Amino acid sequence: MPDMFAYKILTADQFAQLRADGYFAGSPADLEDGYIHLSTQEQAAETAAKHFAGQDNIVLAMIDLVPLGEHVKWEESRGGQLFPHLYEPLPLGAVTKHVVLRLDSDGKHEFPAGF
Repeated sequence: MPDMFAYKILTADQFAQLRADGYFAGSPADLEDGYIHLSTQEQAAETAAKHFAGQDNIVLAMIDLVPLGEHVKWEESRGGQLFPHLYEPLPLGAVTKHVVLRLDSDGKHEFPAGF
C-alpha cells in the first residue's frame, strides 16, 4: 500500500498563500504539468536538492493523503520512482504539520529527524 503521507515543498510566499487562501493551486511547475507534485519522505531531500537548491527558509509540509482519496495518483517520474501527484488544489486541512528548512554550512537543506 502506498504511503499515507506525502510532502510538499513550498517557498515561504507559497506557504503564506496556502494559509491565507485555505488551499494551494500549485507552483508554476505544478500548474504547467496539471497536478501538484508531492514526494514521499524518502524522496523529499532529493526533491529539495533538485528543485530548491540554495533556497533558504523553504517550507516542508506533511500532507495526509487519506482525505484526498482518488485525487492522488502514484505515477512514475524521476528515475522510475513512483511519486504521489495531486490532481486538485491542496487544501490547508490536509497539512498535518510543517517545518521551515534551513541551509547548513554546506548549502544543503537540514531535515529534522523523523519528519
